Amino acid sequence: MNGRILIAEDDPKQAELIRMYLQADGYAVLVTHDGRSALEAIRTRAPDLVILDWMMPAMDGLDVIRATRQSSDVPIVLLTARSDEDDLLLGLDLGADDYITKPFSPRELVARVRTMMRRRVPAAETPTEMGVGGLVVDTVRHEVRVDRRAVEVTPKEFALLVALAAQPGRAFSRPQLLEAAFGFGYEGLERTIDVHVLNLRRKLEADQSEPRYLLTVYGVGYKMAEQPA
Repeated sequence: MNGRILIAEDDPKQAELIRMYLQADGYAVLVTHDGRSALEAIRTRAPDLVILDWMMPAMDGLDVIRATRQSSDVPIVLLTARSDEDDLLLGLDLGADDYITKPFSPRELVARVRTMMRRRVPAAETPTEMGVGGLVVDTVRHEVRVDRRAVEVTPKEFALLVALAAQPGRAFSRPQLLEAAFGFGYEGLERTIDVHVLNLRRKLEADQSEPRYLLTVYGVGYKMAEQPA
């Protein structure tokens, strides 16, 4: 999974729609329907990101933000039917990281989530050499090596390897890999990723039918092996 997302939304249909889109993008999702349950889930389940409705029973979204910010910096996306600038600024001032006004596009929400999840890993923490076993991705020299042998890859293939090698074991969906290789907002076919992975396996793997490094995650996308098979 790409991370744990908590949805706190009192409208069951709205919550289910968001859950479906996030799970399709590879996230593990927990749903609560009131503010107190949301706060308890934040404290006990430690989600990587919270999607929080402003108006909820038991405790509203702003009170959840206030309580959460006493002990946690988890990213929070505030969902609100309010469009008044002062209301939106209040939510941000209290500690929300982003907001989306209702009605909204679920695809836009997922795109915002992807962006915020990327920000959770500071660039300075990304090593200059990454990989697993005999595979090394060197971001300083812009080189790829397998068992000390240099391998020629295209810029897009290199971008894919950097994304995968930075987080071995993490399953990336095809849209996420499109974003890593082509940039945010690229709307090309997801099949493009399959072609790039096939080419990379041809260059990196001793046996393409039994890959050691670039693994398929059925129903999701691809990941870098944590240890070579």
